[in-house]
Amino acid sequence: MIDFTPIARQYFAHRLQEIQRFVDYSESVQREQLATLLGCASYTEYGQKYRFPAIRGYNDFSNTLPLTTYEDLKPHIQRMIRGEKSILWPGRVDKFAQSSGTSDGKSKYIPITNDALKKNHYQGASDVVALYLNMNPQSRIFSGKAFILGGSFANSVDYAAPGTQIGDLSASLIKNINPMANMMRVPSKSVALMENWDEKLPALVAASLNSNITNISGVPSWFLTVIREVMKAAGARSIHDVWPNLEVFFHGGISFDPYREQYQSITDPQKMHFVETYNASEGFFASQSSFDTNAMLLLLDIGVFYEFIPIDQIDEERPMVLPLWEISAGETYALVITSCNGLWRYKIGDTVYIESTSPLKIRIAGRTKSYINAFGEELMVHNANAAITYACVATGAQITDFTAAPVYTTEQSKGHHQWLIEFAKMPSSLKAFTEALDSQLQHENSDYEAKRYNDIFLAAPEVVVAKNGIFDTWLGMTGKRGGQRKVPRLCNDRKIINQLLELNKKKQ
Repeated sequence: MIDFTPIARQYFAHRLQEIQRFVDYSESVQREQLATLLGCASYTEYGQKYRFPAIRGYNDFSNTLPLTTYEDLKPHIQRMIRGEKSILWPGRVDKFAQSSGTSDGKSKYIPITNDALKKNHYQGASDVVALYLNMNPQSRIFSGKAFILGGSFANSVDYAAPGTQIGDLSASLIKNINPMANMMRVPSKSVALMENWDEKLPALVAASLNSNITNISGVPSWFLTVIREVMKAAGARSIHDVWPNLEVFFHGGISFDPYREQYQSITDPQKMHFVETYNASEGFFASQSSFDTNAMLLLLDIGVFYEFIPIDQIDEERPMVLPLWEISAGETYALVITSCNGLWRYKIGDTVYIESTSPLKIRIAGRTKSYINAFGEELMVHNANAAITYACVATGAQITDFTAAPVYTTEQSKGHHQWLIEFAKMPSSLKAFTEALDSQLQHENSDYEAKRYNDIFLAAPEVVVAKNGIFDTWLGMTGKRGGQRKVPRLCNDRKIINQLLELNKKKQ
């Protein structure tokens, strides 16, 4: 196949100049985004309610519009699903992304407007490639095809208007992609949008096995399953034995750190690059822009206006809310977005750590509701990911999936954390793994360390080994099995872990 990468570099050169502009003038660019969003939605029902045409600048905006959650916007979104027009965004919206799910398993349906597709999701994906080409002068990414792992339109609601599509975000992205882009990717739409994962997995293997794959995109845990099946079918020990020109994995959805060693063991380090992205159902927000750090550059000119709530203000009734020009490096914030999919001052549920403010680079710290704070330990997902990674390295283990929850104090026992972990490779010693996990959690989190002091408030963690496939089985039972589904890492209650433990007892 002809290498089109040199031509692509010329195409992306202009975009790199625009990216440099929002790096240099972040406040001005974000104020422009806000003005554009308000102007576009001025005559929607929501825009009329909050008098968008009268808003002059950020202070007016923040004083006029309330902070929102999905529950606040849900009645509006339900009306949009029924086919009503110009509620949160101009015109009719006929595409909705079912979110990965909340800790209680309920689904969210996020509007995917035509503007969101074009200005945000597709532009964000394009920016990832532009930034990668800038990072890798030797790239030949357009000498072959992209393997994009996506979901399906397996979901529906009984009140949806005719023609309304509901499913994984990736399904809408694949279905509506430019036909020219389809020529550069596998699998075909018919395979990519298959609903039954048991049928889809072998079809993905067949579609990619003999293709010239140069880049892959998806969630690390699910793609690892696909790659292993491809290697098994080819009788290969490295994925580069199958796809010799593979050079980059664009990954997102969950932390890559617990899977990094497994990917490194099946790829050629001289050829392979890993690029983290932040692409959620609610929008495409950020991409890694340097191999020196996996912190991600926040994309400031693609239809999203950002605000930030300091981590210690999350549970306040009227929290402090800051625009990006008032935040500080080294701090963690809850992310608030206003975007061209009709989400207004929407608390997305993610927390981000600010690596730097110029350029504005972030790391995903975790979820505002995905944490354990049963004993005042305030354990966040990024603490858990770092500790799991450390314990794996220390004991030679590899993991497939995990979740954790508190075990509350009783008359017979002290409170502690219980970890259910499915290992791809068992540690040399489960006891040593547990001790390494506990030690690193204390290193990562001073609140956890204080509560663990002399076992006074919090006893040592307990690790339960999950039987092979238990997390896949649970995801299937909850209707969440697929390329973009993921298991909640931390929960402050025992609802999910109890379901999994029951399955673990039954599974043979």
